Amino acid sequence: MITIPVYNSIILPEVTYYYQYSYFMELAGDDFNEGEEIVFIFLKEEVSPEEASSEHFHDIGIYAVIEGVNDGGNVVVKTLKRVDIEDLEVNMDNFTFSFTERPYLVDLDIKKLSQKFKALKSNIIKYVSEQKWGFAITNYMMQWKSIEEIAVSMSSRLDITSEEKYEIIACDKQSDRVELIEKAVNQMLVLMKVTNEAIDATDEKNEKMYREDALKKQISFLQEQLDELHPENMSDVKRFEELIEKAGMNELALKEANKVLSRMKNEGKHSPEYGILYDYLDFVTELNWKKAEFKDIDINKAKKILDDDHYGLNKVKRRVLEQLAVMSNNKTQSGSILLFVGPPGTGKTSIGQSIAHALDREYVRISLGGVRDEAEIRGHRRTYIGAMAGRIMDGIRKCGASNPVIVLDEVDKLSRDFSGDPSSALLEVLDPEQNNTFTDHYLNVPYDLSDVFFLCTANTVDTIPEPLYNRMEVIDFNGYTENEKVKIAENHLIPKAYKTYGLTKSKLKIPEKTLRSIISGYTMESGVRTLKRRIDSVFRAASVKLVSGEKKSISVSVKALPEYIDMKPIEHDLKLKTSKPGVVTGLAWTMAGGEILFIETMLSKGSGEVIITGQLGDVMKESVQIAISLVKSMYPKEAAVLSDHDLHIHVPAGAVPKDGPSAGITITTALTSLILKKKAPVDIAMTGEVSLRGVVLPIGGLPEKLMAAQRAGIDKVFIPADNVRDLDDVSDETKDALTIVPVKEVSQVIKEVLG
Repeated sequence: MITIPVYNSIILPEVTYYYQYSYFMELAGDDFNEGEEIVFIFLKEEVSPEEASSEHFHDIGIYAVIEGVNDGGNVVVKTLKRVDIEDLEVNMDNFTFSFTERPYLVDLDIKKLSQKFKALKSNIIKYVSEQKWGFAITNYMMQWKSIEEIAVSMSSRLDITSEEKYEIIACDKQSDRVELIEKAVNQMLVLMKVTNEAIDATDEKNEKMYREDALKKQISFLQEQLDELHPENMSDVKRFEELIEKAGMNELALKEANKVLSRMKNEGKHSPEYGILYDYLDFVTELNWKKAEFKDIDINKAKKILDDDHYGLNKVKRRVLEQLAVMSNNKTQSGSILLFVGPPGTGKTSIGQSIAHALDREYVRISLGGVRDEAEIRGHRRTYIGAMAGRIMDGIRKCGASNPVIVLDEVDKLSRDFSGDPSSALLEVLDPEQNNTFTDHYLNVPYDLSDVFFLCTANTVDTIPEPLYNRMEVIDFNGYTENEKVKIAENHLIPKAYKTYGLTKSKLKIPEKTLRSIISGYTMESGVRTLKRRIDSVFRAASVKLVSGEKKSISVSVKALPEYIDMKPIEHDLKLKTSKPGVVTGLAWTMAGGEILFIETMLSKGSGEVIITGQLGDVMKESVQIAISLVKSMYPKEAAVLSDHDLHIHVPAGAVPKDGPSAGITITTALTSLILKKKAPVDIAMTGEVSLRGVVLPIGGLPEKLMAAQRAGIDKVFIPADNVRDLDDVSDETKDALTIVPVKEVSQVIKEVLG
């Protein structure tokens, strides 16, 4: 006895008389009478009534008897046997067929069938009893009496298709039917077990997640309470939340910081990434993101600060004041990027401090000497171990301001390798059109550098890449004269030394005469760096004598200098004491300032070979070839001696490399002096390149060269006429000490020198 719903989409009823086809979808209990016979036939697939035909029905049906209608409106039927459906006809609303009983082979003995039934029933009850809801249906399952009854009861839960269900009905052998039922039921049990395990695992995971969220909220609440009681012990997350809120970041930076903070919350303190996230937030919150308010610039005050901090450098100060005046007019950072170029110790870096003082801004110095990795400027990406921000952003973080004065020191000593070109990275930093959105790789968000006052320094422009060089305006720092060095020492170096070494003027005095002796005898640079070291040596040696009680006060004399400076006096090249044909004094520029050099020439019996010594570079060797050709063209008769004599040209100090386009007229004059056998005066020096036409070409480093001539005791100097404009950069002291003669052609030099 089974109970089925009065509606079933895969079964059609039929009795000895016609039923309306509309009963296919919905049958009421009133339409059936107790004891009435009924045959169930089965659709192969769902079709609409209009489309149904005999091909849409299976060939096997079920014969049953109606036993009544229960309280729920369901028709109670008793299935009796299987039947073969024959002569099925479907006509619009009606259909007819005939049927015959289908044989069924019982091939299992009662004992074996009972074992299978008990095993299957036991498996189902065992599974159901383990479930929370199992007690409600266990009693019902205990009443099962056959495998077929199990199949009918579990049919709604069996994970098999209509075709597979029909296959069970169509089995003619009992063993085949039982095997299919066992397989279907066992598959159902496995599926239900796996499904429940998945549900339990999901529930467990969700419970764990809910528990974790609840604990986090509780911990967060307790941490807030502790933070209020002990602000000094505030948690990292809470502290960074407050710092990010106060930082005033731009939209992208705020988004990135909150993203990293969220990761930091989720990772926890014991995560290996916690330290990386902490360092990033610590860096980004220490930066000053707020645009600084422009402060009015007092030009007179700035001029006084520059004059107080630096002696001389009038041209440099004037250009700096012009820049400050433009900024004052525009009320914003504007003007060129200034590049200070000059020998070491001439005040290039320290003047940046004075500018920062004048603008009332923070000062940052960044040394670029030897930097070869682009990441030193742009920073490392945070994916790398040990990632750091670039030097620019690190300097801004340390100073705590968004508009400092940044001195990029030694840009001429940048290098490049496989890690990238740092000079290219500086292009964005120094370009006012781009640096308002400068993106450091470590920060990964733009930062506004447009308010930063950038200054650059270099000893020479020769090694600065052209694109970077074009970004800047060059301001030359010329070397100091002896008088300027004396003033710098008296006004700056010695007062600082008194403070550093704890002495007073009553204890130690360095007279001007002694100071000049230190400058001329113990230094040989254009700047004052070495002079400072020599003064420090004097103060240290004097401190020993004073502390030991050897002397109560000291006035350092010239003769006593060797006691205070542990070195021999430097022997500078001075003008020659005697003249000789073929020897002429030239002027050279070096990284440390200017020097004089002697061009020496000599003839010896030979085959016209030219010998060059003194470690001359390619440019000076070319100057030698030009000079020889010029002399041969100007004095063909006298120069005939060069054909059967070897010419030896030497520049003393052979261990020192020499090169540059400024020795042309000196070599030409020396060769002319040699073949004409006329002496050049020892108190005359010259500088300038020469062309094959005999034209004197301009040179560089004129102020340093003229100071070297003054120091060497030279009286008269010949310079290219095109360099007259550079005399404005030469101190009045040097110009007053020398007779400076501009020349356009080498013949003028020869006429003046050799007569």
